[in-house]
Amino acid sequence: MSRSAPPSTTAASAATAAPAAAPTAAELLDFVRRAAADAELIASLPLDPEGRTWVRLDGPGGSEAWLIGWPPGSGTGWHDHDESTGAFATAAGELTEHALAVRLPASGWTTLELAEGQDRVRRLGPGHGRSFGRHHVHEVLNTSETAHAVSVHAYYPPLPVLRRFSRSGAVLRLERVERPEDWQ
Repeated sequence: MSRSAPPSTTAASAATAAPAAAPTAAELLDFVRRAAADAELIASLPLDPEGRTWVRLDGPGGSEAWLIGWPPGSGTGWHDHDESTGAFATAAGELTEHALAVRLPASGWTTLELAEGQDRVRRLGPGHGRSFGRHHVHEVLNTSETAHAVSVHAYYPPLPVLRRFSRSGAVLRLERVERPEDWQ
């Protein structure tokens, strides 16, 4: 992410009671959908034409949550969230998710050849979201040439690492591992 906005506590996140146990993927999805429907929260995000912007939110049950603004043509590149489960929902605009229908090994590899038929594409407009399990590999894009997109994301446990990949045809290559201190 290229730019940061000041931390925020929101009505959507403050109204969420922390469950006694770790939040499930369904609870994370419920949270991101409710937050994405909070017009006041969405309007509070400063948008930058040059790069993504974000504000950290209080997610349910100690999860890590973010409100993210996506300028036209921006994206994440291929990555996973290591041992974290997660969810995201689009609040404005449309996001496209390219994902792999395969679970990657947690460690011990740098290059994998993907079997045919592993690619999935989802387009998520306002109010639409999805949850995912551990080691879910995807890239998220705002393919619009003119409009910003805004989304809400939540992860549990809070992201310990993020693995970044490059992709050339059927070959997926681990490029680097990022830790939270790399994002500050």
